[in-house]
Amino acid sequence: MWLSQLTCRRFRCLEEINFEPEPGLNIIHGDNAQGKTSLLEALLYVCTARSHRTLHERELTRHGEEGYSITARAERSDRVVDLEAHYWQKAKRFKINGVPQTRISDILGRINTVFFSPEDVGLIKGSATIRRRFLDMELSQINPRYLTALQQYRQALKQRNSLLKQFRPDPTLLEVWDAQLVPPGEILMEERAKFVAELSLQATDAYERIAAAEGLTLGYAPDLDGQEDFGSLLARTRDTDIRRKQTTRGPHRDDIDIQIAGKSARVFGSQGQQKSAALALKLAEIALIQEQTGEYPILMLDEVLAELDAHRAQHLFESLADKVQCLVTTTERELTEKIGSRPYRRYQMIRGQLEAH
Repeated sequence: MWLSQLTCRRFRCLEEINFEPEPGLNIIHGDNAQGKTSLLEALLYVCTARSHRTLHERELTRHGEEGYSITARAERSDRVVDLEAHYWQKAKRFKINGVPQTRISDILGRINTVFFSPEDVGLIKGSATIRRRFLDMELSQINPRYLTALQQYRQALKQRNSLLKQFRPDPTLLEVWDAQLVPPGEILMEERAKFVAELSLQATDAYERIAAAEGLTLGYAPDLDGQEDFGSLLARTRDTDIRRKQTTRGPHRDDIDIQIAGKSARVFGSQGQQKSAALALKLAEIALIQEQTGEYPILMLDEVLAELDAHRAQHLFESLADKVQCLVTTTERELTEKIGSRPYRRYQMIRGQLEAH
């Protein structure tokens, strides 16, 4: 899979953009605050209906405008996929191959992407919420069963928490929402366990290639201790939930245990180890998406070269399969030392305008 065209209008600081990248390596060069990251953000948004920088669509609109539009065309091995995202006067709309979508979640997995920026070190040293968000987004792109269960679980959890906030929650109604929460919750835990086990195998290998060191392992850390089922746990902690006015236990409290050389990467990992581990997770994600879908995702690397020395940067690009399309933003002008002999297409971003060089 590769992106053949991306158009943006009135998005962030960008002028009208018509980006036609090559299937291989594409370097987007420019000084800071010129719009390089916004270009990648636009692609991420049209493919996933989310931004990595904000939850508010209004913030994505160019100053003084009422909305924006983004279109992306990707060439898969068996078909062409066109996605559209439009935001106008506080309403957002998406289309797939020209057909309006009533559910935003339907666009997930149509064009698979992997996005990495220096902030993604939060996957390693940040909160469990960041790692759960990572699991949810990546699994939702490749596993329809997981996406359906996630939507059902979130809806049931919202209703159960709403009931718990009442002065005296009805125990019978709590049992009803427990029954709605348990089946999708069990699916989430099952699919997360399988995904993390597969991810760990790939990430261990990727970390060794990037950091020239061994020892990265991932483990699924469910909120359940394995001694009781989810339904029994909800029943046992019901009094606590009523007192705290929220559902205190369940898959929405899960985590990933990430270790380097047998120790917590979050607590004991150096800054360099944490960066390499985060990048290894993203490279592992590429491999799993290819295994699950038969297509390589589009890889976006935002200002990553500045974070890597020449040795690690070369290992990174050497580890990428030739069929992986890669979009790289950078402020660095001299790239030979980090990219090596790999051919690439260069673009220049100046004040929101993109030019091919």
